[in-house]
Amino acid sequence: MSSKWPEKFIIGLTGNIATGKSVIRKMLEHLGAYGIDADALSHRAIAKGAPGYQPTLDTFGKWILKPDGEIDWVKLGKLVFSDTGAMTSLESIVHPLVSQAIDVMVKRSSQRVIVIEAIKLLESDLHTVCDSVWVVNVPEDTQVKRLMEKRGMSREESIQRIRFQSDQKQKVAAANVIIQNSGAFEETWKTVVAAWKRINPQPDAVQPVTKPVQGEFTVTRGRPRDSISIAELVTRLSGGVHSTSRDDVMAAFGEKAFLLLQMNGQNVGIAGWQVENLVARTTEFFIDPAVQAEKGLKTLIDEVERASSDLQCEASLLFLPKSLAAMQTTWKQLGYEPRSPQSLGVQAWTDAAVESAQPNAILFFKQLRQDRVLRPI
Repeated sequence: MSSKWPEKFIIGLTGNIATGKSVIRKMLEHLGAYGIDADALSHRAIAKGAPGYQPTLDTFGKWILKPDGEIDWVKLGKLVFSDTGAMTSLESIVHPLVSQAIDVMVKRSSQRVIVIEAIKLLESDLHTVCDSVWVVNVPEDTQVKRLMEKRGMSREESIQRIRFQSDQKQKVAAANVIIQNSGAFEETWKTVVAAWKRINPQPDAVQPVTKPVQGEFTVTRGRPRDSISIAELVTRLSGGVHSTSRDDVMAAFGEKAFLLLQMNGQNVGIAGWQVENLVARTTEFFIDPAVQAEKGLKTLIDEVERASSDLQCEASLLFLPKSLAAMQTTWKQLGYEPRSPQSLGVQAWTDAAVESAQPNAILFFKQLRQDRVLRPI
């Protein structure tokens, strides 16, 4: 166990850009770990109003600001990824704040296993508090392809970004566990499950969350083995608007979890739910019109919020189809209100709303906790 957090088992998860670290973190979260994205915390640390904001402006100047006063990560990124001195200056501001935030989150967590995802895990002091270092590995041409397809970089820019980072081979050499992540989801999932069982030999936690009662709603956590039934459910309940295949669901498991609303053993609703940067985002939300919608909604939302609170979320975002969004009274009773992303007031919440926006869906918002990580000191 970690000497800093003796009651916890700390997995340090690293690997260079576009190796798929976040997918592996999500897999570990599906298995019961509490995930922390140190790189997302780095962004939070220098957001407007956060403790690293002014020191960053003092170091680099106001030219890095966007019109709204937030730091422009594209401008700052181009500077620090081409100048090691600038990167070192930025890290001297960010790393102590991120370490502080991680300490708070680990101590608050109820989970025994914590996974800390950090691209510079081995280059910082973070690796010294880890019980096991996991490195995600793919060939360089896979990294380049992913950066070009997912981030719109040119081939030259992709190669520059990859080679600016420390040698991936050195990371692999330092690993306790190596996850090869260039194959199919199922292959990577099996590797992660096998490694998980070595550190956590207890069987998977049994769902459902609540004991089934005849005629009552319950919620279960979908697993990769349920991918066919999840795909059929989403396709059916969306009236074919979201035509979904098993492969679509398997790919989605690298980003989110599926909470299944059941009655008498039958799936009658679903929430596609994920947590990133302490913000819960429910991007698929469907209820069978044949069941009592209000009660089903409350049961499903209660579990979304319970699971979100267990992951220390600050806010819950729902992206609802118009048919469900029209139930304004129900949502008001549950504490949600329709909002625009720009009205949310916290940059991390606004970013989450913009990133997760769904076509033809209406955003509903609820703040889950008042105390936030990385408030101004």
